Amino acid sequence: MGFRRGQTPTSTTDTRLLENRGEADWVHSDPWRVLRIQSEFVEGFGALAELGPAVSVFGSARTAVDTEVYRTGMDIGRRLVAEGFAVITGGGPGLMEAANRGACEAGGTSVGLGIELPHEQGMNDWVDLAVNFRYFFARKTMFLKYSQGFVVLPGGWGTLDELFEALTLVQTGKVRAFPVCLVGTEYWGGLLDWVRGTQLDAGTISTQDLDLVTLTDDPAEAVALMVAAREQHPTS
Repeated sequence: MGFRRGQTPTSTTDTRLLENRGEADWVHSDPWRVLRIQSEFVEGFGALAELGPAVSVFGSARTAVDTEVYRTGMDIGRRLVAEGFAVITGGGPGLMEAANRGACEAGGTSVGLGIELPHEQGMNDWVDLAVNFRYFFARKTMFLKYSQGFVVLPGGWGTLDELFEALTLVQTGKVRAFPVCLVGTEYWGGLLDWVRGTQLDAGTISTQDLDLVTLTDDPAEAVALMVAAREQHPTS
């Protein structure tokens, strides 16, 4: 579903699901929402079941095309395809578009998992396989279920959300053999310095938790990390 010429929704399906105004309408409406949620999982599973090895690339929707980091995103997309991966993004503009574009121009499979937002972004032109979601949690499941790792470019709250959810699931053993690579030492370095200097010192994480994420400026190193994980733990 797309909105054009300023006809954007004032709230999203997620918003309406999570609202609790003390009314009794939920008795009548929420059971139907369960069916809608179920349909999103069914659609996602059906669309992606035969995708094959894939890596998700995250990053800001606000990054301009004429930037070095956009070119880095394209390079990562191309390199992933050269190693036999499909590329999955959120399907939006900016660095999501960059990775999709690199994958598409390299002749690979370029996937976009879109989400309903108040400020409608729309699917970028470089997505071959598009799946749109109303619910964030259904979309997140698809990213994790059909990816063999995450490459994380500079981004905002949404990128941080995906990053820390992935690290939590790896730490707790919910997903295994799942590499997470941050690309951009200048951008991400301060965050990892805080993790080491504050969280680690406070004992809220362990030294082993620091090994769950790799930081680099080199697209080749990021892709090599994904390849190494695939070779160590091939899918059946």
